[in-house]
Amino acid sequence: MAPTLGLLLLLLLGLCWNTVSEGPSSSTRGPDVQEFELPAMNYETKDAYQPGSIDVLFQVVHTFLHVVQPNAFPEDILRKIMQKKFDLSTDYEKPENVVLTLKIIRYEIGVIICAVLGLLFVVLMPLVGFCFGVCRCCNKCGGEMHQRQKKNGTFLRKCFAVSLLVICVFISIGIICGFVANHHLRTQVEKTRKLADSNFRDLRALLNETPSQISYVLDQYTTTKEKAFSDLDNIKSLLGGGIHEQLRPKVIPVLEDIKTMAGAIKETKDALLHVNNTLEDLKKSTAQLNSSLSDIKMNLEQSLNDPQCSVPSVTAACNDIRMTLNQLDGNTSVDQLPSLHNQLDNVNDVLRTDLSSLVQKGNKSFNDIPEMVQNQTTDMVSDIKSTLNSIGSDIKNINEQISIQDNLSIFMDSINSIETYIHQKLPTLEEYDLYRWLAGLVVCCLLTLIVIFYYLGLLCGVLGYDRHATPTRRGCISNTGGIFLMAGVGVSFLFCWILMTVVVLTFVVGGNVEKLVCEPYQNKKLFQILDTPYLLNENWKYYLSGMVFNKPDINLTFEQVYSDCKENKGMYATLKLENRYNISEHLNIQEHTRNINSSFENMKVKIDNIVLLDAAGRENLLDFSSSGVDEIDYDAYLAEIAKPPTKVNLLSFADELERKARQLPPGNLKRSLTSNAQTIRTVYHDQVMPLRQLMGSLYRSIQNLQHKTSGLGVKVVNIISSLDSAQDFITNHISSIVVQESKKYGNMILGYFEHYLQWVKISITERIAACKPMSTALDSAVDIFLCSYIIEPMNLFWFGIGKATIFLLPAIIFAVKLAKYYRRMDSEDVYDDVETVPMKNMQNGHIGFHRHQTTQAL
Repeated sequence: MAPTLGLLLLLLLGLCWNTVSEGPSSSTRGPDVQEFELPAMNYETKDAYQPGSIDVLFQVVHTFLHVVQPNAFPEDILRKIMQKKFDLSTDYEKPENVVLTLKIIRYEIGVIICAVLGLLFVVLMPLVGFCFGVCRCCNKCGGEMHQRQKKNGTFLRKCFAVSLLVICVFISIGIICGFVANHHLRTQVEKTRKLADSNFRDLRALLNETPSQISYVLDQYTTTKEKAFSDLDNIKSLLGGGIHEQLRPKVIPVLEDIKTMAGAIKETKDALLHVNNTLEDLKKSTAQLNSSLSDIKMNLEQSLNDPQCSVPSVTAACNDIRMTLNQLDGNTSVDQLPSLHNQLDNVNDVLRTDLSSLVQKGNKSFNDIPEMVQNQTTDMVSDIKSTLNSIGSDIKNINEQISIQDNLSIFMDSINSIETYIHQKLPTLEEYDLYRWLAGLVVCCLLTLIVIFYYLGLLCGVLGYDRHATPTRRGCISNTGGIFLMAGVGVSFLFCWILMTVVVLTFVVGGNVEKLVCEPYQNKKLFQILDTPYLLNENWKYYLSGMVFNKPDINLTFEQVYSDCKENKGMYATLKLENRYNISEHLNIQEHTRNINSSFENMKVKIDNIVLLDAAGRENLLDFSSSGVDEIDYDAYLAEIAKPPTKVNLLSFADELERKARQLPPGNLKRSLTSNAQTIRTVYHDQVMPLRQLMGSLYRSIQNLQHKTSGLGVKVVNIISSLDSAQDFITNHISSIVVQESKKYGNMILGYFEHYLQWVKISITERIAACKPMSTALDSAVDIFLCSYIIEPMNLFWFGIGKATIFLLPAIIFAVKLAKYYRRMDSEDVYDDVETVPMKNMQNGHIGFHRHQTTQAL
């Protein structure tokens, strides 16, 4: 691990060397910058191991170990041992060493008790087996081929058979666990080569991809520079457009109002012309109507002078008609209304000046601001581009200065050497594992042989047993069952101590490795031990920082490095390389950006001669406001035009005149009155009705004109006031707006590089040379290979074999007891009169019977 850490440190330091640096952010505008992302690195080795369904058995073993060894991880004991304060050969009698020994015994008490019991089993079982065999040879301990009859013999036989069967089932479960563990261990060892190869490929990928990541980071400067060049080339819309947008709220509304007023002048002229022409037509029509009514009135007066009116019966009618003749007159005084020629002439004089073109000229002057900015900043843009190109040239030289490939070759050779060594030792490991697998197979087969003897004994004994047969007459199958049971007992005595020896050795090793290595590695307590100040080196507070930086006071711990690598953090942050080379102090662009900032600050953009509306336009507006169109007495016009054209309704008058004429006797008077009535109707249809329509149209036109000219003077005054305000704003504030927008524009350009260098900093400190393969390699060596591949199957092996071996003890007892009920005896008990035998004598079995050899009949 140390060579790889050194490699990554060297790479990162090389990257930082001669790198331009980062100043305080001055960007006030969020630049539309590109988001950079380092190329993803994919690794083969998984950082977690899943054993599959066998994990249930592993958990059972863990529970057993926790019961045997419930004590917490002995951190203090290990620290003292690692500090070499405990030496049995020289300092055994020291009090602190005695106390330490007692602490070790107390911690290991569960393991020690189990190991002692196992050793007692190993020592005593051969002795017990020897004594048992000698005892049986002397016809003791059940060796005599004679079975005394007991009233509960059937119950005992069944009880012994069931107990032995249950014990055999437990032994079988242990054997199965042994077979499974032995095979699983063999399978996992075979995967070791693949695991090692994948880790080495990941380490090579880490070393090979690190230069690519560095090159990618450096190449992204070109992308940033191209973005800056694009914005510099687009200074017309960015800087000029920014200035234009700052002025727009003040200028555009004024120009729009003036433009609207220019349109209103034209509309006013049209409306005024229409009203004046309509008024002239109305005057002519009114005069014509009055003339027609006068003619009709004269004709009626002549008709009423007819002699027939002297007739008494007609005189009344004539008098009535004569009294209504004064109603045949016009009702309006339109001819008295003044004409609008003067106002129309004034408006026409105003229109001689093209106000719309003056507005367009001012608008064009305002819209030319971006073009003016571009023309005046050509040299500045060229200088900034040259500065950015020089920064790019410096960055391109970094790869050459780092000499990454030369440094990589050294560590790649180390990895190759380690891989070669592992590949050379793997065949030896696989060979030894083959021997171990065969030994485990032999152990499992021995137990299998024993339990098979017991199963065969139970099978033959149960199937061949005849409850009507006497002990001396038992069948061959039953007798064979008893022999199988005793064969199982014999093999058990011969080999159980060997099995227990294997169990004790694997239990002591596997249990302690699980509790002292695997568990503390998973909960990181093992790293905490290594991080103990002055533990590995009496002169170093933190060993890892002393090894990496030769500065043991830097708080760099194994636990922190492992956790950071587990989270795939960059080597810079993981190893706290800022203590060797601080990126923040060197990643700034102040040296290069000083000229850029100076260029933007000293940028002189002169924006003058912006006239929104010249004097002629102002004069034109004032002339329009004094044209008199807003001083017309619109109410007088509207009141006069609203009157009806005649004093009387001509149709009603004609009808009344015709009714009275019908009452007269036939003659000239009647015909004359009827003719005048028809003439009146004709005048109404031909003159009054068109005159009404004309008066209605004129009424609406005057209302429209009144609406257009209402408050004209106030509007013009407001427009001129706004115009003066906007023009004053441009004159007095344009320079400050230019400075403000120039600063924003410059900060935007610099913001690209600040963003880029911030990303470089994050990439170097957190992402480049991400050390996950290092933690994965350590996990593969300890957590996966040692603990998951080796120790867990080993623990399951001794757990299963140990359980099976322990159950051999009760199995031997029940097998010996049960064999008496299955084997054919040489003699048996025979009573003369069973009813007369006292119960006590029957229980003792020594009184009231005689030997009966198997050759005699009952």
